[in-house]
Amino acid sequence: MIHRFDRWLTELPPPSDPDPAGAAVVQELFGGRFGEMSTFMNYTMQSFNFRNKAGARPFYDLVANIAAEEFGHIELVAATINTMLTGVSSDAPEPELTDSPLSALKDSWKNPHHWVDGGAATQVQDSRGMPWTGDNVTNSGDLVGDLTWNYFLETGARNGKLRVYEMCKHPAARALTGYLLVRGGVHQVAYARALENLTGADLSKMFPAPRIPTDKIPECRPHLDAKEHTKLYRFSPSDYGELAAVFNGRHPETGDELIVVDDDPQQRPPAQDLPSQTEVFAPSWAPGEIEEIAANLRKKAGL
Repeated sequence: MIHRFDRWLTELPPPSDPDPAGAAVVQELFGGRFGEMSTFMNYTMQSFNFRNKAGARPFYDLVANIAAEEFGHIELVAATINTMLTGVSSDAPEPELTDSPLSALKDSWKNPHHWVDGGAATQVQDSRGMPWTGDNVTNSGDLVGDLTWNYFLETGARNGKLRVYEMCKHPAARALTGYLLVRGGVHQVAYARALENLTGADLSKMFPAPRIPTDKIPECRPHLDAKEHTKLYRFSPSDYGELAAVFNGRHPETGDELIVVDDDPQQRPPAQDLPSQTEVFAPSWAPGEIEEIAANLRKKAGL
C-alpha cells in the first residue's frame, strides 16, 4: 500500500519555452523498455509475488521499498513532460473553434498523442508512441535472478537518462535527468550489495555502469553535494525496517558510507500546478466555470 503525498521527490523548474519534440524524447524515460514505468512495475510485481518474506525479509524490504520510490519517479517524468508541453499551442485564452491553434504540430517531429489523446499531457508510451507493455516486466520468482535483472535494468535506465540529457536542453528535462541519474545509481548499488550478500559476486566493481561521470554533470552536482548518492530512503513510518541489513558499507565510486534514511515528505517540494491549456480542453473548454463550481463546493463544505 502506498501512502501518497501531493509533493515531488525533487524540485523541477516551472514552464518556460515549450519543447514538444523534447517531450516526445522524454517519453522514453516514462514508457520505454528501460523507463520508469518498467522499473516501477518490475519491483512492484516482484514485491507482490515475493515468497517467504519472513525468511528473506531484508531482500523483500529492499525490493518493496525501491518500488515505492519508483512511483515517485514516474510522477516526476510525467511532470517534466507536462511542463515541456505547457504553452505549446497559441496563447489565446479562449480560441475560436474555427481557428487551428494546433495545426503546426501535425507535420513536425512530435508525439500527436500528447494532444489528440492527452490534452497536452504524458502518455503511457515510449518515445515512438508505442504503449508500455507488461512484457517489460521480469519476475521469475528466483531471487538471485530477479536481483541480477534489476541491476542491469537500472544500468539500461541510466544509459537512457544520459542520452536524453544529451538530446534535450530544456531546463525541466535537464533537472529531471540530473536527479534520476543520481538516484538510479543508488538503486544499482543497492542491488549490487544484495547480490554480494547472497552470492559473493561483487557487482559493485562494475560501477559506475555505464561509465557516467555524474560529478561532471551540472544538474547532478547539487544532489551529489547533498549525498543523495549514498542514501536509500525508507518510504514508510514503521515498515521495511531491515533495509540496513543489505544497504550498508561504502559507496563503490566515492567511498562514502551508505546509509538508510527515513523519508520526510514535508521536506519534499510541493507539486506544481500547471496552467490550463484551453486549446486542448484541459481541464475543459471553460476552466473558469470549473473554478466557480469548485469554489462553491468548498464554501458549502466549510473549507
